[in-house]
Amino acid sequence: MQLSVLDQSPVRSGGNAHDALVETVRLAQACEALGYSRYWLAEHHGTDGFADSAPEIMIGHVAAQTSRIRVGSGGVMLSHYSPLKVAETFRLLELLHPGRIDLGIGRAPGSDQITAAALACGSPVGIEYFGARIGDLAAFLTDTAPTTEAFATVRATPRAAGVPGLWLLGSSDQSAAYAAHFGLAYSHAHFINPADGEMVVEGYRAHFRPSALYPEPRTNAGVFVIVAETEAEADRLATSRDLWRLRLDRGELGPYPSVEEALGYPYSAEERARVARYRSRSFVGTPDAVRRRLDAMAAAYGIAELVILTITHSFAARLRSYELLARAFGLC
Repeated sequence: MQLSVLDQSPVRSGGNAHDALVETVRLAQACEALGYSRYWLAEHHGTDGFADSAPEIMIGHVAAQTSRIRVGSGGVMLSHYSPLKVAETFRLLELLHPGRIDLGIGRAPGSDQITAAALACGSPVGIEYFGARIGDLAAFLTDTAPTTEAFATVRATPRAAGVPGLWLLGSSDQSAAYAAHFGLAYSHAHFINPADGEMVVEGYRAHFRPSALYPEPRTNAGVFVIVAETEAEADRLATSRDLWRLRLDRGELGPYPSVEEALGYPYSAEERARVARYRSRSFVGTPDAVRRRLDAMAAAYGIAELVILTITHSFAARLRSYELLARAFGLC
């Protein structure tokens, strides 16, 4: 099994955004030493809970302070941006760090609708043109004919010997269909929507069209994981996630709560039921128990790579979770 990392650069209560970005670099360096394959950085806007609003900047920063691990976006929200600008940014990253850059793109706004409108200010192109954006982006990366005919003479610079890996990240059959149509790699966000994930991935494979980037389909899946030495400790650490997720449902976009704050929260019966539903899509427990569940899930999806998202209030506990998981899978 190949394991990779998704880092959302979480801001914990009592900390700040600077702390979160420093921890991103420390975690990337540790995960490289542990044998993880990729390190993807997420894009979020309008929230005090996540620090990274510009993954393309953090990719260069992390890649410069590591040496082997692939570094990429998980993902750039392409609906906000010019495909040419994204292509040129990632061509430059590929030139600086040859063979180590991934460009993951997403369809979701990564923000509320007003913030999304501000990000795309001045652009009349709506989400209905997302497919054209994908086609143009892939063409600019590979020097092929873009989907938008008016851009036929446009070339992305600078030129690099290689091309960044191009992944489409999604949680629905629509995203998988886009990836299949354009011949991109597909990463399924199980931690967002585990329902029918196996069918979504199978549909992607069934309808995949070979491209200049990928002659065959390529897939992985993103999963939320917390590992600790004991079941009780893993469960305790996960209570922070439970409360954070509950608050997110209410539109509260604040920092990640501490375990003590979570344990002291007066949950109603309805809230406890909601937390239980969210917890069911996570992998929380001891190293061996979590490995068995992840192996079973990967077998059901027919994949050989999992992208691990772990958030705990304590950075030490978060790092320890990645260490224990790496050892359970024999990466070290």
